[in-house]
Order: sequence, then C-alpha cells, then structure tokens
Amino acid sequence: MKIPAIHWPHFHIHFHDRPLAGEPHPERPFHWNLYGCEALATAILMIAGLTCVIFLSAPGTLFSTLLAPHPTLQTALCGLCFGLAGTVAAMTPFGKVSGAHLNPSVTLAFMLSKKIVWIDALGYIIAQILGAALGTGAVYAFGIIFKPWHLFSTEVHYGATIPYTDISIWYALGSEILVTGLLIMMLYWLAAHPRYKWITPWIGGLFFFVMNPITAWMSGNSANFARSFGPDLFAGNWNGLWIYLFGPFIGSSLAVLLIQSDILGKVHLLEARLVNFGHHGRVPHLEDPDFRHAAPEHYDAYRAHLQTLARQQSPEAQSDLQPGDIENGPA
Repeated sequence: MKIPAIHWPHFHIHFHDRPLAGEPHPERPFHWNLYGCEALATAILMIAGLTCVIFLSAPGTLFSTLLAPHPTLQTALCGLCFGLAGTVAAMTPFGKVSGAHLNPSVTLAFMLSKKIVWIDALGYIIAQILGAALGTGAVYAFGIIFKPWHLFSTEVHYGATIPYTDISIWYALGSEILVTGLLIMMLYWLAAHPRYKWITPWIGGLFFFVMNPITAWMSGNSANFARSFGPDLFAGNWNGLWIYLFGPFIGSSLAVLLIQSDILGKVHLLEARLVNFGHHGRVPHLEDPDFRHAAPEHYDAYRAHLQTLARQQSPEAQSDLQPGDIENGPA
C-alpha cells in the first residue's frame, strides 16, 4: 500500500477537513487541488465527448456517412459516447480526487443537499466552465494543425447543443429541465446506495443513449451549462445559451426537492462524489487517490495505523518526525 505524505503539524486539520461532506475545516476555506482536478477532468470530458460527436455527426466523416440512413441510432450513439466520455474523465486520477461532478448541475444538487458549501461549489462551477473551455480549445487547436478536422468540427459548431428553432423555445427549456432532473435523481440515488455506487460513473452513457432519441431534437440534451458554454465560446453562437443555464439549474433544484420529499424513499448521501468513494468527505491525495481514509471517529487509530505502516515501509523517514508530534498528537 502506498502511504500518502503526512505533515504531522497539519495532520489534525487534514483529518477534520471534509469539504465533500459539507464540513470544511474553518482554517481551510478553499480547496484548490479539488478545483484544479475538476477543471482537468472536465477538459478530458470535453475532448473525448466532442471528438466522438464530431466523428459521429459531422458530414463527410466515415461514421456519419454510415449512420446517415439511421438518424435515431446516430443520435443515440452521440449520447452514449458523450456519456462514456464522462466515465473516462471520472476514472482519471483527477476525477477520482474531485469526485467527478463534471457538471454545474451536479455540483448545485450537492450544495442544495448540504454536502458541499457554497464557496467550494462556486470553485467547482468555475473550474468546470474553465475546463470546458480548455477542452474545447484543444479540439479547436487540432483543427489549426489538421485542416480536415477544422472543416468537420465547424460543420457541427464544435459539438454545440442548439435549440430546435421550428418550435417554441420553451420546449427546449422544458426538455433541459426534464432531462437534468431525471439525470440528477438517478445519479443521486445510485451514489447514495453502497451496493450501486460503482455504477454511478458508468450510467451517464446509458442514460443519454436512451434519452437522446426522445428529447435531443428539442435542445441537444446538454443538461450541463459548462458542456454547452465551451463549444459556444469557439463557435461564436450565443443564441439560446441561457436555456442551458436556467434549464439544468431548475431541473437540478427540482430533483433535489423531490429527493428530499422522500419520493424515492429515504436517500442519504454521504459524500459529494460520483466516483471514488470512501474518503468520508476528505480530499484524496493526487499521487494515490484510491487510498481509503478512516472515518472521523477513528482519528487516533488512523493516525497510529499510518505511523505503523510508515515505519514498516520506510523506517528512515521516521527520523524527520519530532517525538512530540507522535507522543502528544497533532496541534
């Protein structure tokens, strides 16, 4: 087992700092490693997801040509691949550290459920928007190097979600509210049940595979403001962006209200994560994000356990510890 670096004077703060359980330590209001990892994970989502959408839907690509006679299947596969792009992002070390929200609507749901405070929620949302811009920028930059890719990506507005203009814009807004609400309820329920937690990062692909043929024609099934903002930034298409801000946020809020009304039964979420549970709301170490942390009530036993493991693995490292740190406990 790899032992995380332990700075004994700060161990007390680290152990009791639980930002993803809604209990950050008062001396640590910001968690920059969480925000940075969330931004990088969101960028990975966008690179993988937009690349798939462009290959599947841009006129002239091999997959688009093959799928053109089957538009329903084409739409479903776009949803499947973008959802699985979220799985890829969640399984990276960055996603495991941040919990892979990847979506302001998911972060909002966690905040309304008091599993993350507003300062960290704002940090996550800003990180997601910046990450989406960064990921779309990478897709755009590849088009500068490879001209055919530029043509393919501009044909589909860099994978942007665009409201259908032949019906009232309110249908698109309603679609975003509905799809986001269903998505949040599903993710929340899975993440709250230990038996099904492992499914949570995988379910997005199946969800959009089913929903895209039903509702994507109205709004593109974004359910994610950051996902819509990135392509719009590079395509210069700001018409209807407000739908992807208000629709998902309304849908997320309504979903939390329904969950808290116990319509889905008693649902208790322990951590503001969609992946890599078992840290009791703490921030995992990037160098070993799978390391499991002890529950808060086992503070002393956990510290002693780490000391024992550290001695067994690297006895010389103990020379850096002060006797008072071990005997008297953390400051």
